[in-house]
Amino acid sequence: MRTEPTTQTTDITTREAVNELTPGDRVEIRHLVKVGQRVWTNTVSGEVVSCERRRHGLHYRRNADDKVYSDMIVLKLKDGSLTTITMDEYTELKKV
Repeated sequence: MRTEPTTQTTDITTREAVNELTPGDRVEIRHLVKVGQRVWTNTVSGEVVSCERRRHGLHYRRNADDKVYSDMIVLKLKDGSLTTITMDEYTELKKV
């Protein structure tokens, strides 16, 4: 089984606000989920552990050599657990 390496945590992301984050920063992230006419929002806040770009294959019917990346933020929540947030066009990031 062949696995593709993930990108380095030093890779530049597509959002300036994500590029400016450093481990230890406190952030609030609001994500909108749209399905048809319905919209849900979810807000999470925590301490930045790391920011990176990860390669994935979430898109249907792409060329085999077409590379797709997403900006990811790993957060440490108030209870000590870790969560990974995938940034997309419906995600708002705010330093607190």
